[in-house]
Amino acid sequence: MNPTLPLLTALLFAPLPTVRGGEVAKPGGTSFETYVQGRDIFQRNCLVCHGERGDGNGEWAKDLPIKPRSFREGWFKFRSTPYDKLPTDDDLRRTIKGGLSGTTMGAFNTFRAEELDAVIAYVKTFSRRWRKEENQAAAMAFPREPEWFVRKEELRTHAERGRTVFIAACAACHGAQGDGTGPAAQGLKDSWGHAVKPADLRSPQLRCGDGPADIFRILSTGMSGTPMASFAQALTVEQRWDVAAHVISLRAAAPGISTTEASRTK
Repeated sequence: MNPTLPLLTALLFAPLPTVRGGEVAKPGGTSFETYVQGRDIFQRNCLVCHGERGDGNGEWAKDLPIKPRSFREGWFKFRSTPYDKLPTDDDLRRTIKGGLSGTTMGAFNTFRAEELDAVIAYVKTFSRRWRKEENQAAAMAFPREPEWFVRKEELRTHAERGRTVFIAACAACHGAQGDGTGPAAQGLKDSWGHAVKPADLRSPQLRCGDGPADIFRILSTGMSGTPMASFAQALTVEQRWDVAAHVISLRAAAPGISTTEASRTK
């Protein structure tokens, strides 16, 4: 028998601390059956972009303008957890089932619950960060979306306030018009060394999600592995909602989407 086989088996199936739903769960092992099921699902659906090693260097990756996520470093953009913390299982489910607009990450919404659980467990085997409990956190508590988002006059007032905050905090990268061409936009790179362009916030669809609560969440959590920091400490709750209102107004001005549609799209 290969003397390294017992060690590899122990490393693969040692208990992993996990975050199920929005709370940190006690460490629990991944069974061999779950691992194999998750690996098979990954190979059939994800390998061509994310690569056999989960490093984002799949066969299609070299030709994609937006590079697939590398899972090996354990950094995830779209989460409900604080900046630089690992996502919850629900965060991963949301990305897998909903996809990411503007990228080749499609919506895999036909997976059964056990298939989702299995592929999530398999993705976690790519990075050692999942084995350290200090890298995990419960989902942040987000306030309820303000009712004024459905009242046009109030929405306009808050959007004006948000524009002032946006110019001070966001325009350097996203540009004064929200088109992603701010003075600091050129030369930005993510933690993998890839050039990144700030999002064009006028787009009818945003990768983080299209509703006010989605925009508020990304302002609060930031995007790990990118220059997009968390504004949870820098901006008050009210300021973050105002910035969300301003982003909604930018999107509402784009062809084909109204203010009401922009504010209510999920």
